[in-house]
Amino acid sequence: MPSCAKPLYLTFDTGHMGVAPWIAQVLQRQKLTVTFFVANEKTIEGDGSLGGTWSAWWSERALEGHEFASHSFDHVYWQADEASASTDAPTRFKVRPSAGPRAGQRMTWSAAEYCDNLKQATSRIEALTGRPSLPLFRAPGGKTSARLLAAAKACGYAHVGWAPAGFLGDELPSESYSNQHLLNQAVDKIRPGDVLMAHLGIWSRKDPWAPAVLEPLIVALKAKGHCFASLREHPEYRNWIAQHKRSASWKP
Repeated sequence: MPSCAKPLYLTFDTGHMGVAPWIAQVLQRQKLTVTFFVANEKTIEGDGSLGGTWSAWWSERALEGHEFASHSFDHVYWQADEASASTDAPTRFKVRPSAGPRAGQRMTWSAAEYCDNLKQATSRIEALTGRPSLPLFRAPGGKTSARLLAAAKACGYAHVGWAPAGFLGDELPSESYSNQHLLNQAVDKIRPGDVLMAHLGIWSRKDPWAPAVLEPLIVALKAKGHCFASLREHPEYRNWIAQHKRSASWKP
């Protein structure tokens, strides 16, 4: 259970990983446990965010007690449900990966193909860390449909979005949304129970968010009586997690 009456759930999606080492240092200093949603995205350095270059980094986060969940291996955006003349037709989705060999291509996937991509991310992070991942996923961009959510649940994954105030804004243009503005807005609007979301690196933002905002934000929220917990402890997900435990052997 969270250690206070005003819990928050800080989560990070992968990205170019350019600020990942710095974020890890902040989490260590502030003694926070968070949840990482992982995809094998293009990185500034190395062979993808789930490649061998970052293997040690992920292993260290696992040993610190952080949790992991799927962001789809190829960072696959749902775009639409495929129209069908028959209610008995198999569920299919129009999708576009932004990573991997088919990046940028518009395709139509079955529910099984979508689930396989969720599982590929899960299997890869478990292989890197030896830690069972959570039976959760976050759709890239938060884009979903009722049919997509049902298909994912049928293969063992519940979806996690974020609270409106929990959108920390690290992917917004810095010309219009300064780091100071984003910090002030988050401190003012975040409320107990909110799921917060940021990234381990955003290509488009010229003035990186994390080095300027993350630690001051954590300090300010702690001063307001908040504590931080992983999604394993979230009241909306903990029963689902308990009922859908994954298995993996620790390999420290």
